[in-house]
Amino acid sequence: MNFVRITLFISVFSMLMAQMPIRPVHTYSIVARDSVTGDLGVAVQSHWFQVGNSVTWAEAGVGAVATQSFIEISYGPLALDLMRGGKTAPEALEALLKIDPQREVRQVAMVDARGNVAVYTGKNCIKYAGHEKGNSFSVQANLMEKATVWPAMAKAYRESRGDLLERLMTALEAAQAQGGDIRGKQSAAILIVPGTTQGQPWREKKVDLRVDDSPTPLKDLRRLVTIHRAYDHMNRGDAYLATDQVDKALEEYSTAYKIYPQNIEILYWTAATMAGAGQVQKALPLFREVFKKAPEWREVTKRLPASGLLPDDPDLLKMILGTDH
Repeated sequence: MNFVRITLFISVFSMLMAQMPIRPVHTYSIVARDSVTGDLGVAVQSHWFQVGNSVTWAEAGVGAVATQSFIEISYGPLALDLMRGGKTAPEALEALLKIDPQREVRQVAMVDARGNVAVYTGKNCIKYAGHEKGNSFSVQANLMEKATVWPAMAKAYRESRGDLLERLMTALEAAQAQGGDIRGKQSAAILIVPGTTQGQPWREKKVDLRVDDSPTPLKDLRRLVTIHRAYDHMNRGDAYLATDQVDKALEEYSTAYKIYPQNIEILYWTAATMAGAGQVQKALPLFREVFKKAPEWREVTKRLPASGLLPDDPDLLKMILGTDH
């Protein structure tokens, strides 16, 4: 890390901070590191449009950041720069607060890849405002209906089971159960990255879900979490299929469909994979169900042999396309 560059970067931003208008992105959020996988995550809900576009920041092998209240977005990228350069989360937060003339209206939390946690709630954040740190996590909130919001989040995160995605989601739901943002609800987001990096940032967002504008953002986010899990199994199935591990691919596709049976495409690709692997009789009932619900997939099927996704066999194609008659 070039510390001359980052020092100059911070100096420039310290001047800009004094000039920039403040944005009232009041909200509740959580940053956390999973002690089992090392994954790093941040989740948020607010009565503010596109909250995930400004509050949530994370980078594989570096850390996760939530910047909120009267928000200064640069806390996100600057904190990640500092942690990438070797600073701990507390050191990074201290450095940024020192140069912020409006720090008393900020609320910022961060966790680094080693599980160090730092959080700050300025004295001029609108009540009810506060935070609570735990083992490799922090919850924070401002402009809440009640002062019980962030303690409820911390309790829910500590006591919840499952992977990091589920625990972050549970913490958000616990906050809303306490009343959440006194203004109401509008948007929510979850961002999760691995605890180590392979140097391929375009592959290193394990979860990146956002609800930008909704009267029920957490309900919508929970639905997206379910869909994400289904497509995660679909992606694994595709990876198995690419290496001719057909049985494993079918197992993943089947799991995906059980999670999200409303999605007809999952069922379709399961059928196509079976047919391509010679399990035609097992595939035909699935094709039949797909074509009845969505006839347009018949046309898709006709195009698969040319792409190598079905054998170039007219009799096979006729058999598949005739399953709804």
